[in-house]
Order: sequence, then C-alpha cells, then structure tokens
Amino acid sequence: MVKHATKTFRVLTTLAVATATTLGAGAAQAQTERLAFSGGPDGGTFQYFSNGISTRLSRTMDGVDVSNMASAGSVENLRRVNSRDADFGIVYSGDMYLGLSGKLTNDTRKYRNAKAVSYLYGAPAHLIVLDGSGITEVSQLEGKNVAVGPAGSGAAASAQRFFESVGLWDNITPQYIGYNQGASALGDRQIDALWVFAGFPNASVIQAASSNDIRLLQVHEAASQGTLFQDHPYYAEVTIPAGTYPGVDYDVVTVQDSALWVAGRHLSADRVADSLKQIYSEEGLTFMRSVSQAASAMSIDSGTLGIVTPLHDGAKAYWTEQGKTLTDQQQ
Repeated sequence: MVKHATKTFRVLTTLAVATATTLGAGAAQAQTERLAFSGGPDGGTFQYFSNGISTRLSRTMDGVDVSNMASAGSVENLRRVNSRDADFGIVYSGDMYLGLSGKLTNDTRKYRNAKAVSYLYGAPAHLIVLDGSGITEVSQLEGKNVAVGPAGSGAAASAQRFFESVGLWDNITPQYIGYNQGASALGDRQIDALWVFAGFPNASVIQAASSNDIRLLQVHEAASQGTLFQDHPYYAEVTIPAGTYPGVDYDVVTVQDSALWVAGRHLSADRVADSLKQIYSEEGLTFMRSVSQAASAMSIDSGTLGIVTPLHDGAKAYWTEQGKTLTDQQQ
C-alpha cells in the first residue's frame, strides 16, 4: 500500500510540474506582443529599413516580437496599417497626405488610422543638364526635351507636379524614358535635361557625370517661386552636398518626398514612444546606419522632417520631449 501510494504521489507530482511548466510557457507566450512591420519588395530600400527596425525592436524591447513583411511598397503599406493588417509600415509622405484626404489615384477612401512616427530618408529631385548647354536656370528649359522617367512612374508623376507648379509642363517636351537611358541620351545630345527622383548618390547621375561635364539646377529656388509647396505640401527642402557627383563642386538645394515610419492608431502611445526611444538612441541609429546608407539621414534633428499629416500620440509625446515644436498639421 505504501509503495502504491508513493508511486501515485510521484505520478501526480510529475503531472502537476508538467502542467505548471506548460501554463508558465503559455503565460510567457501570452505576454509577448507580436507586431508586424510592412516594408517593401525584396532588395529595396523600404525592406532594408523595415527589417532593420523590426530586428532592433525585437532585440531590445522586452515582450515584443516584430516580424518583417514583404510588400509592394508605400500605398500597400498605408492600406495594411490602416486596416490593422500591419502595425508599422513605411509610407511616402505624399501618399500619407493624399490618402488622408481621399486623393490617391483611383482611390477616394480616406485613410485615417495610419499615423506618422518619424522621418527616415528622402528621395530628392535631380535636374541635370550639360554644363556647356547654356542652361543655368529651370526657366530656360522652356521648349526643351526633358527626360522625366518611364510613363506611370513615380519619377514622371513628380516631374509633372514640379513643372506644372512652375508653369512649364505645357512648354516642355517630356520624354518618358528610364534613368540609364536618359543619362545616355543626355550625353548624346538627344535630350536637353534629365529628371531623376531618387536618393543620392544615384548611379544614373554618376553615369552622366562620368561621361560629361554636367550641371545640377537649383530646383528648390524655382519651386519656391511657383506653387509646388502650396499644391503639394509634403515636399520638403533638401541639399545634395557639393562633391556628391563628379564635377559638381557646389551644394544643390532641391526638393524631396520623404519616406516615413508610420504606425496604426490602434497601437498604444507608450509602445510607439518606446519604439522611437530604441531606434533613435545612439546605439539604435548606429545599427540603422549599418543596415542602409540611406539611414545616415536619420537623426533627432530630422525626426519630423517632411511630415504634413498627424503624428501618432506616442510620437507626439516623444518628439515633444526631444524639444520639437510640432506643426498644426502634425498635431
């Protein structure tokens, strides 16, 4: 009887320990907050950033696991975050602005659940001419052939917005060709100017500068005299530093759209503020710069650059603590 009772006690004790272990594991699992970050196509800059932020947050925040999601890009990320299919995403400031006001192409829905968190990096406009062409100002492109990027591309759309804002769109002849083809056409004198809307240094601009003496026009100066910033307030000023391209030994002040880190309104303010603290710490920024050269644009100073839509409550708290004065649009 004693042996049987002892054996029964041991079996019950083992079951109790196993049950407690299982319950403990379940409790730990329940305490892990699983978040999704919607990035971009494999190999693209969006994907590098989303993977980097996801990895950093998963490593440094207790009880949080952030998974990186591939995506078609900006607009898909906006839709995913808005519908809570993703918690974080990367969206161009222009798409945030147009989406909030129901003005996306063929889409009148108003996306109000996606909120800006911070500026990541920008895609600036390059407007390139040959140095010996005599063209030194944007206004001198009237009547000229300008390569603006492939039809339907973001580059072509940005070119149309810019040239319309300075009253030149109907007075130039746009050539819908890609950057590399445009660089070759510029060197062969088949076009007068090349529009490139991409991060710097850009390979196509380097190609053009390596084969010819080129000039980059001061796009911001022309834009500020037109209606670009009134019509499209998500564009921001940016400087391409002297020496970025061969033979261009002067600063070029231009305009850019901004890639933004965004979060769903459903996330708590504390979670978003803590996420910003992890990424914008000295260690976090060093890590991001190891992930992508474009992350060199990330800093406390640039944190709210190019944001013309409301910030997430957690981002408002964080950036205010950092001494930022938020605009009416960001409130």
